[in-house]
Amino acid sequence: MKKYLSLIKFSHTIFALPFALVGYFLAVETTGKNLNFKILFCILGCMVFARSAAMAFNRYLDRDIDAQNPRTAIREIPAGSISPESALEFVILNSLLFVATTYFINPLCFYLSPVALAVVLGYSYTKRFTWFCHFVLGLGLSLAPLGAYLAITGVFDALPIGYACVVLLWVSGFDIIYALQDEDFDRTMHLNSVPVFMGKAKAFQLSRALHLHCALILIKVAYHVNTHHPTFGILHWIGVTLFIGLLIYQHTLVKINDLSKINMAFFTTNGIASVLYGSFFILDYFI
Repeated sequence: MKKYLSLIKFSHTIFALPFALVGYFLAVETTGKNLNFKILFCILGCMVFARSAAMAFNRYLDRDIDAQNPRTAIREIPAGSISPESALEFVILNSLLFVATTYFINPLCFYLSPVALAVVLGYSYTKRFTWFCHFVLGLGLSLAPLGAYLAITGVFDALPIGYACVVLLWVSGFDIIYALQDEDFDRTMHLNSVPVFMGKAKAFQLSRALHLHCALILIKVAYHVNTHHPTFGILHWIGVTLFIGLLIYQHTLVKINDLSKINMAFFTTNGIASVLYGSFFILDYFI
């Protein structure tokens, strides 16, 4: 179990999970319904199963590439602690559990579950033919708030789409930063990324631009939420401020000639940002 949790970097589920909870509580507030704990547990299950399938599939598909990269050669499959066949079985199991869980939510989520799987699993192929891969990863995680909202309401709405845009820009921006450390290796292996396509300087500029637009959309969405739903007030705005502040902070950690703090910028800062925003949003709902 420890090896599989390491394979899928289970702790990184924290990136999108708070936004799924935001989508859930926003839907409950919008519809005026009582908290549905069965749906909430199903949403959490979907998050875990879909991400586990996606991450394990990425490791399975990239096993030969990872074996040649000194940074990733220690991962479970190239290191031999998990066989490729076992990893693929793990992917299939989690994909089936994801689809099965959506069945207990509502028909729309069930019918859309193959589409969601196609996005999150398809990301693993994209680096082979397009530098747009970062945005496909962002799209996969952006389904979290939208899917959670659909789980309660069964209908699309502008607000969860706004949150989906926030997550898409946020994830794409920090994934570009993370890709900086493999620029030379990716170029040698003919893999695609923004740093390979644009170079470090322009990759930094694009990441900052994405996070700037992420912040602006979050402010606009938060204003709309607070204006139309009096339940939300100052705590929500504190969460927005902290999230944007940490977006800015991560860009002070990583520099063109110094990538030593890239893990702190990628994992720690973004994880804290997501948890803080989600926590203050939910606190505002209850308080």
